[in-house]
Amino acid sequence: MKYKKNQYSEGFSICALIIAGAFLYWGISSFIPWDYWSWWGFISTGIGVAILVGQIFAIINRSKLRNVVLSEFQVTPEATIEDIRQSTGITPKDIQAIILDLKASGQLRGNFNTTTGQIKHLSLSTKEEVSEERAKYCPNCGTPISKDTAQFCSYCGAQI
Repeated sequence: MKYKKNQYSEGFSICALIIAGAFLYWGISSFIPWDYWSWWGFISTGIGVAILVGQIFAIINRSKLRNVVLSEFQVTPEATIEDIRQSTGITPKDIQAIILDLKASGQLRGNFNTTTGQIKHLSLSTKEEVSEERAKYCPNCGTPISKDTAQFCSYCGAQI
């Protein structure tokens, strides 16, 4: 699998699917009353199919990237985002997006240590009181940061 920079977070697009649908509609509708200029429909249909196939491959590749990050956490349970970046070559932006998706789907459970950035597997999350006077939020996922000395987010592992 060949990885391109930020392809997980920027690879798939709903707008591209809409554009592909427009090209497919335009191309197929030009075939209905077949005349001399109907062959132009092949061009727009081809463009629509190419965009659609590219988006399908982006979805498949997202699944592969999620599996790579999940297997890295299984191999080294105390890994940080930086450790995974060094071993896989995936950008931290994509790793953080993948972690959020894995946590949302329930495939990855645990919190990140707020001082070292290492993940703690199979730990029960305890809700800590957030001080109202100094409520900070993670710039990546928006989770409240309750410890003043925290350098990493406990939910997604992003550096604060």
